[in-house]
Amino acid sequence: MTYSIGVDYGTGSGRAFLVNTDNGSIVAKYVKPYTHGTIERSLNGTKLPQSFSLQNSNDYMEVLEEGIPAIIEESGVDASEIVGIGIDFTSSTVMFTDEHLTPIHNLPGFENNPHAYVKLWKHHGAQAEADLLFQTALDNQNRWLGYYGFNVSSEWMIPKIMEVKNKAPEVMNVTQNIMEAGDWIVNQLTGQNVRSNCGLGFKSFWEENEGFHYDLFDKVDDELSAIVRDKVDAPIVKIGETVGTISKEMAQKLGLSKETKVSPFIIDAHSSLLGIGSQKDKQMTMVIGTSTCHLMLNEEQHKVPGISGSVKGAIIPELYAYEAGQSAVGDLFEYVAKQAPKEYVDEAQQRDISIFELLNEKVEHQLPGESGLVVLDWHNGNRSVLSDSNLKGCIFGMSLQTTHEEIYRAYLEATAFGTKMIMQQYQSWNMDVEEVFACGGIPKKNPLMMDIYANVLNKKITIIDSEYAPAIGAAILGALCGGAHSNLNQAIGAMKEPVLYEIEPTPEKVKRYKKLFSAYKELHDIHGYKKARIMRNVGKLMEV
Repeated sequence: MTYSIGVDYGTGSGRAFLVNTDNGSIVAKYVKPYTHGTIERSLNGTKLPQSFSLQNSNDYMEVLEEGIPAIIEESGVDASEIVGIGIDFTSSTVMFTDEHLTPIHNLPGFENNPHAYVKLWKHHGAQAEADLLFQTALDNQNRWLGYYGFNVSSEWMIPKIMEVKNKAPEVMNVTQNIMEAGDWIVNQLTGQNVRSNCGLGFKSFWEENEGFHYDLFDKVDDELSAIVRDKVDAPIVKIGETVGTISKEMAQKLGLSKETKVSPFIIDAHSSLLGIGSQKDKQMTMVIGTSTCHLMLNEEQHKVPGISGSVKGAIIPELYAYEAGQSAVGDLFEYVAKQAPKEYVDEAQQRDISIFELLNEKVEHQLPGESGLVVLDWHNGNRSVLSDSNLKGCIFGMSLQTTHEEIYRAYLEATAFGTKMIMQQYQSWNMDVEEVFACGGIPKKNPLMMDIYANVLNKKITIIDSEYAPAIGAAILGALCGGAHSNLNQAIGAMKEPVLYEIEPTPEKVKRYKKLFSAYKELHDIHGYKKARIMRNVGKLMEV
């Protein structure tokens, strides 16, 4: 019997899993919230701009150095039986290091420099740089943008690199390597300096056949191409391949065999598809957590406006993977829960249930539209299909009779409407959606939400029994590179997570949600396109 390790790096914590390669069962797990959390309001006492979202990379190493020995000890498994390690990571989470792969924020004199720290995926400080990249592409008849949804996001790697060059040249001057945090972990494990095709393909204007789009970089900034060539470009390892063997030093530190193989890193949401067994053409998977990724697999590559990109072999070697997403989902619900009236909090505590369970109880029998509320779910901007991180959320239809639970339900519905916008965008550009999957802790715990989604989308939804699909997906890649399975499809078939339940749409609810979605779409178009300047002008007051 053999085992593999999947290490899943999320937004707020890291998780190490020891998994049986025969059947995918979890033998042991270790979960660790990041010691420094997400650095957003201030850094060492200095106030940060509202658009900043940073992390300390030392937290990532703690997950490895504490987590892997812990799961080995808990399981009692012999290290020689652990054949491989897979890594998944939020993206685009960008790191700047010196020639020894030491993070710049760990160098003397850079402890208080925010640009020396990890730029988390939801860091939006590079909006001006993203706008410049986008405008440059527009001026050149949309070249380069077709397979990136005809947009540029401030969450991607190249704008973040430009941000550091423009605003912190002292950091760029000492930087020798720039990479996704997932690549950094793989390089720490192996002692190499490589890049994954998954991270580069979706976040860095890189294509397998053409490499980096240096002709775009040259038009944007005279120095950008040189920075990418010297600091980003490195040997590429594709998903399904093996980076190599763990270094002797790391094997000893983590208690692993020196024969343990390491796979290239995969973006966390993309790893979920492997973990749940979504591996076919025309399947859409919703990876629902703090944010939501909507991933499609297709045999052909289409130019779909408003998505985050399409890359061949970034999940399944022979298929194109498409990514779109919503910037705020789970954290939207958390936001609403934190505003709950005191009597709601007291009732939940007295009944020993969560505030979410209480709110679900209070609204589960409401009919769609009964509250008269419609919400625009842009509290962290809009990733797809508007691709505008400056947009803000809004609630329409409130009265003096509006209850807190009605607001909560309207937020659930809004995220479903945002998902429908994305699904329709795929469908409008020659991509049929025949099956819909949902995974993550929220779908597992909240059948009401999934009922809303099924009726809004008018699709049967298959919910997978796993809060940890990304970690299972990473473990599948670890098992593959460690030789436990002969190909990726075989590994997925053996190790994927089981189905928890399925929800079918109800005709009457579908009919009511059709009318409600029509209102959402009209408000979406007014405030996202036609009259977006109104709230943008208000937003400028926040910059003072």
